[in-house]
Amino acid sequence: MSGVLAIAELRRGEGEQLGVRPVTYELIAAGRELAHQGAGSLAVAVIGPAADAHIDAVALDGVREVIVVPSPEDRFEAHIWQAAVEALIERRAPGVVLAGHTIDSLGFAPAVAARGRHGFASDVTAVSWGEHGALARRPAYGERLIAELDFPGKRTVVLLLRPGANAPAGGEQARSNGGVPTVTRLELDLAGRSRTERVELREAPIGEVDIAKADFLLSIGRGVGAADQVARMERLADALGATLAVSGPLVEAGWASRARKVGQSGRTVAPRVYLALGISGAAQHLGGMSRSQTIIAVNSDPRARIFDVAHYGAVADLFEVADELERQLG
Repeated sequence: MSGVLAIAELRRGEGEQLGVRPVTYELIAAGRELAHQGAGSLAVAVIGPAADAHIDAVALDGVREVIVVPSPEDRFEAHIWQAAVEALIERRAPGVVLAGHTIDSLGFAPAVAARGRHGFASDVTAVSWGEHGALARRPAYGERLIAELDFPGKRTVVLLLRPGANAPAGGEQARSNGGVPTVTRLELDLAGRSRTERVELREAPIGEVDIAKADFLLSIGRGVGAADQVARMERLADALGATLAVSGPLVEAGWASRARKVGQSGRTVAPRVYLALGISGAAQHLGGMSRSQTIIAVNSDPRARIFDVAHYGAVADLFEVADELERQLG
């Protein structure tokens, strides 16, 4: 087994143009670290109808090779990607294959691992390379524990990394560290592989806001008590220069859109500042925000689990804190 293969993910955005999704840069960063630890060189595969157009976007420092695999379909199709990745593994025998824990990758990666009898783990939050190969870490028992998984006897390990759990690679093009990567074009006979008959899987729309891109989040929980307080907290967030986020119960109650939900079943976020008002800290919520650089928690319950991950905490009434912030902001 040799080397790391990261599967770039493409998605249509505004104007129906294909673009490289942010999770790809997290995969490149993780693959680059594995390469430094001795897993072998990093290659990035770009699979799609216009794959050549995205070479420069993934040709970052640390990437030794970009593999272009043209697709006959103009949109993502799980069976085509499965065939392409299976062919890449057969020809390259990578020690580790990295893909995002996204709806696209979940459509083909488990099948690739099962058919090839490869090692497999999903929702991975950290990966490293040691004497015995890949070691993956992922949450277990509702985020109460972290499971460490190794894969003895497996030539190839397929890992799906949770978006937002790893810092992305920077935008520097590959020049200084090892030069410009080799570009290889792999022509495969993928015609007739499509089986979805124009059925397309889509992730839930982000909606009016993408909280995963925010540097400062004001996040509120059921401690706000009533639906009419959500609008007030959104005004406070605007005054602070923050983006409003919420915990699961507010979405379930219909008080806020799913686009603003933080957690395992919502968005994974890692802002510079995460100000949590009235959030108790359920396991699924902590799993979606614990990588925030600075966590400030306000809760009236001194035993709230949010304090276990907070850098700064105040046992206080959230409305008193909100009142004071509003006074300070004029």
